[in-house]
Amino acid sequence: MNTTLWIIAGVAAAGYAIGGAILLLMPKDKYRSLGTNQHWVDDFTTGHLKAIGTIKLIAALGLVLPAVLGVAPLLVPIAACGLMLFMAGAATTRFRRSEWGLMAGDAMFLAVFAFLAWGRFLLQPFA
Repeated sequence: MNTTLWIIAGVAAAGYAIGGAILLLMPKDKYRSLGTNQHWVDDFTTGHLKAIGTIKLIAALGLVLPAVLGVAPLLVPIAACGLMLFMAGAATTRFRRSEWGLMAGDAMFLAVFAFLAWGRFLLQPFA
């Protein structure tokens, strides 16, 4: 179980770190042109997008760094809970835009982070 949680956390952290870096470094218009599912950026200002990118980067670090360093490993499931809230916001944006298929993907990510939080809270020795 621990190995599964590490793999999921590592893949999710890598994906969210890349996504956050892209949001921080790429202009809004160029980001929007990346694909057909990137129209959600129209609902946000450039400042909001930079904040979203920063949240993604910090959360990605929070999924693995505390456990790797052995410093405050309780932060790992807390980061997963934070990403659950983040993805609930993403699903809300998809709902408002009537993007049902894309909202299903957001719900899947929410479930992955719920699993990570549950697994880490369950296996974490809080001493």
